[in-house]
Amino acid sequence: MFYRPQDGHGLPHNPFNAIVTPRPIGWISSRAADGTNNLAPYSFFNAVAYVPPQVMFSSTGSKPDQDGTKDSVANIAETGVFCVNIVEYAIRDAMNMTSKSVGKDEDEFSAAGLSPVECETIPCARVLGAPASLECKLTQIVELPGKSNRLVLGEVVGIHMRDDCIRDGRFDVTTFQPLARLGYRDYSHVTEVFELARPDD
Repeated sequence: MFYRPQDGHGLPHNPFNAIVTPRPIGWISSRAADGTNNLAPYSFFNAVAYVPPQVMFSSTGSKPDQDGTKDSVANIAETGVFCVNIVEYAIRDAMNMTSKSVGKDEDEFSAAGLSPVECETIPCARVLGAPASLECKLTQIVELPGKSNRLVLGEVVGIHMRDDCIRDGRFDVTTFQPLARLGYRDYSHVTEVFELARPDD
């Protein structure tokens, strides 16, 4: 099968998200200028550079109470900071709860039964007990082609790792089984890993 996206795929559901998988989930916490905390998952998320460490996520929709975007992007544009919380399998239901579209004045931490804790280097909350959290300063917001598509890039200025996730000097993902987004409403989680040595190692 071949199709041009502009012509449509003819399938019951869009296959694009199912092709580019698995995708890590960036559970983005931000804070509005009025102090309201926000927490939302984004599966268009990844790390993009080592030195300095940098991450990205993209938002592809909008809300009626924001100007052509979502709460996360609006908050980050106002404050210049955000935090990426890593999602473990055990807390998948709370993550899913924070994907619900609510008013910008509502706090998703409370709605999902999560405890916010202050970051160390930025004025923002992070998820207490997350396997890892990346405190970020905004570097740029890029408007992408298409309605309400925005790419957010940030430099990581502080890193939290849960102590029980560190084994033999490594951050061991099998200790918490990170959640990954697949296509449609499908998810997966990492339960085992293997190594491949590069040819030039």
